[in-house]
Amino acid sequence: MRKKIVILMGFWSSLFAMSAQAQDLHFSQFFETPLLRNPALAGIFEGDVRVQAVYRDQWNSVTTGYRTGSLSGEYKMPVFKGDDFVTWGMQLFYDRAGSVSFTQAKILPALNYHKSISNEKNTYLSLGFMGGWVQHSIDLSKVTTNSQYDGMGLGENITDPTYSYLDGSVGMSLNSVMKNHPDNNYYIGGAYHHFNRPRNSFYKDKNIELNPKWVFSGGLKLGVNEYTYITLQGDHSRQGSFKETIFGAMYGLKIGAYPDEPDYAIHFGTFIRWNDALIPVVKLDYSPFSVSVSYDANISKLKPSSHGRGGFEIAISWIGKLADRSNPYFKPRF
Repeated sequence: MRKKIVILMGFWSSLFAMSAQAQDLHFSQFFETPLLRNPALAGIFEGDVRVQAVYRDQWNSVTTGYRTGSLSGEYKMPVFKGDDFVTWGMQLFYDRAGSVSFTQAKILPALNYHKSISNEKNTYLSLGFMGGWVQHSIDLSKVTTNSQYDGMGLGENITDPTYSYLDGSVGMSLNSVMKNHPDNNYYIGGAYHHFNRPRNSFYKDKNIELNPKWVFSGGLKLGVNEYTYITLQGDHSRQGSFKETIFGAMYGLKIGAYPDEPDYAIHFGTFIRWNDALIPVVKLDYSPFSVSVSYDANISKLKPSSHGRGGFEIAISWIGKLADRSNPYFKPRF
């Protein structure tokens, strides 16, 4: 029984995260973390190199909240003599939650192959893999259990507050332009995460595994005129009995004398995590940098406790182009 009750008060902010109907932690700006969505979304941007960082701060209005950070990098290069590409990537992830400092750290290299499937327009089918090292830990000095109230000490059979495992993901995606217009393009994709079902227990219980997760993604970018465009994006994920759907749209406005090379662009829009949060987003592109800010307005059953407050999130990205090799043919960008 004790193993089922593991430090309820210590993990309650993690349980709040699960009330959003997802076992894996998530970002509201999911579009800024392509590798966490699907390794086959790596490299789908205009340029050769991209670095993205996202920071999230959530639930401080309710309890000891959690802070989540993601840092990813992608390097895209042509292969052979055709129009195919390979993207090498690296995903770093860190999260700390709750009064027992439940911590996750991930180091996940990624590889994505983009196969050109059309001689007439920019259309690519991509197959991506990602896998690496994951570590979980807690601070046992901050743990409180029923046994301690009975004067029996911690009373939990946790011999090591840290454990690690290898994790793996695979995915596919398709991206293309519509009517050969650079501002009209789309992508769709699906990924299967934790396909190796790693063991996930501080008690070294071989029967406790991390459930595999399916993630289905899509995006559509439509030019309204030379200076404005609309971007729609969404994800649907399923993991065990949990599911999550997030989707929304942003309106983009180019500022400058030349729409093909604007001085900067500003985006604003709203996303919704179904039955959980309403998420306004503002983003500024000032080449080669982009900065976006969002805030979760809680609309779930926890709204009375949180007073509608959820999570603050900021994302920064940098995209570089190598002048001696940048290929103008492969230019989908979201």
